[in-house]
Amino acid sequence: MGTFKKEKSRRERQGRSGPDSASNLRVKGENFYRNSKKVKTLSILKEGKPQRNSTGKVTKAASYQSRDAPTARIEPNRKWFTNTRVISQEALSSFRDAVQQHASDPYSYLLKQNKLPMSLIRDNKSNDGGLETKNGLKQHAAKMAVETQPFSDTFGPKAQRKRVKLAVSSLEDLAGQSLKMTEEYTERLAERQARLGDAESVGVEVTGGGDFDGQEDGVASTAREPIFSKGQSKRIWNELYKVIDSSDVVIHVLDARDPFGTRCHSVEKYIREEVPHKHLLFVLNKCDLVPTSIAAAWVRHLSATRPTLAFHASLRHSFGKGTLISLLRQFSQLHSHRKQITVGLIGYPNTGKSSIINALRKKKVCTVAPVPGETKVWQFVTLMRRIYLLDCPGVVPPSKADSPEDILLRGVVRVENVENPAQYVGAVLARCERRYVERTYGIKGWENEDAFLETLARRWGKLGKGGEPDMDAVAKIVLNDFMRGKIPWYINPPRKEGEEGEVMAEEGTVGNRKRKRGTEQVEETMEGGAQNADENDAVEGSESEIEVSDDEDSVVDEDYEDDENLQGFDEDTELGTEDEDEDEGSADSADATTLVVGEDDLDVEGEEGGRVDDLEVIKALKHKR
Repeated sequence: MGTFKKEKSRRERQGRSGPDSASNLRVKGENFYRNSKKVKTLSILKEGKPQRNSTGKVTKAASYQSRDAPTARIEPNRKWFTNTRVISQEALSSFRDAVQQHASDPYSYLLKQNKLPMSLIRDNKSNDGGLETKNGLKQHAAKMAVETQPFSDTFGPKAQRKRVKLAVSSLEDLAGQSLKMTEEYTERLAERQARLGDAESVGVEVTGGGDFDGQEDGVASTAREPIFSKGQSKRIWNELYKVIDSSDVVIHVLDARDPFGTRCHSVEKYIREEVPHKHLLFVLNKCDLVPTSIAAAWVRHLSATRPTLAFHASLRHSFGKGTLISLLRQFSQLHSHRKQITVGLIGYPNTGKSSIINALRKKKVCTVAPVPGETKVWQFVTLMRRIYLLDCPGVVPPSKADSPEDILLRGVVRVENVENPAQYVGAVLARCERRYVERTYGIKGWENEDAFLETLARRWGKLGKGGEPDMDAVAKIVLNDFMRGKIPWYINPPRKEGEEGEVMAEEGTVGNRKRKRGTEQVEETMEGGAQNADENDAVEGSESEIEVSDDEDSVVDEDYEDDENLQGFDEDTELGTEDEDEDEGSADSADATTLVVGEDDLDVEGEEGGRVDDLEVIKALKHKR
């Protein structure tokens, strides 16, 4: 309530009225919201108006409204007469080339950044499509065109442009630009096909000539089941981006049986372009399900792009744990200025991300299951005082090149939720060698997948009404056995022309030598076989490569002398064990097959300026009967 109303009500209570009443107590500018005291305060702050002469020119400006600028003076300092930071174009060019060369090396990391304008060193072109970058942001051509030529200045009544502005001056230049764009598109398409791998090798028929890639004219694509869209929801992608943003080191977990199929190229591209300061590693999990030579070949192939490790996740008999912990400690030394670093694990569903965390902690800290989609949200786990682990749900980047068979056999969806699972058994039989399927299920002589399922149904007693075999129930069992490693299979790594000394079997098959166990006699030779890994010469190691060599002083057990290509294929054997009592988790066997890391695999400097120890030697222990 204002002063006027208070005074008026007081005088009315005292019975005063007439000319000396509250009617003459009003102050200019006073109202219900502003009393006389507030009005006086505002008038002090306003301090009147500027004084003008008869012509309207301001002779005396109001307070805080004067336009007279003070005299500008430069601070007298000796630094204005000293040397400045200058660099010649030749030195800048050579320095830019050196930085670019080390930036492209996945085993080199920037330890210290000097007070230099990095915008002069970094190229103004990004990696994809040659888009210009400004302050780390992509400047698309359409966006730049709109900023330089607004729509209102180009079209409409206020248009200032009389003719179209083109980036070319003649038809020949326009044709050359179109040809260049076509060539760039062809190169990107070839790179995409190379990333997807050879589709024919895994039983996928690729056609062309239609309106869409891999589709003939007159052929309409059928709609997929909604179950095959698992791992692509917005919730899953939000969890993935939270893990990437919160991680200093990102571990991409791959399935050793199909590393290319379980590789997220779009996520790698996002990390490479948007967050290049984060470290990316590859971990080949489930290496106990493939031969040693194949695991070593995949490690050797993937190490050319990123640091790659072979791993077997197990609480009691893990493999590669000591090497992974040693590598994470090296990254913690790279970031010694931080109190701790965070390591995020990403990848396809059911590749073993949570199992790796449990193996590193040697106890169950994350919920695991042999089915995809067990991890729903991200989870922080403490590995040690300066290293934290971050679990992430499995993500599946959408791709039109992936068929429903590929998605199902990669373990992305749960078999019990698939309609008519019997139609996918043919793809399983195409990827696996016949003799291993016969050895697994103990049946022979089937002609097609229907006969195979019918034989299994009658053998297992999976019969319905009238003695009809339950094909779907048997198909679910076969698909689960395929994804859980009961049926041996793997995809061969790509081999360069003229490369020797590698064990390369047929696509979708395992090695060629069987186990000799006790009195059991097996075939000594097989058609189309490949030589055993222990008979090959040692592969010479180099930078970013991992070589396979044999210990000359090792004593080979007679029962396992021919078992190099079938490690982990029997239920009673495992790839190797590590000493559980040691903190590093390193192997303690001298007579073992070793994966030797190159001397310059991780050439970094520690806190004291010296070299950090190289990756420790991975040792695969001999099997225990």
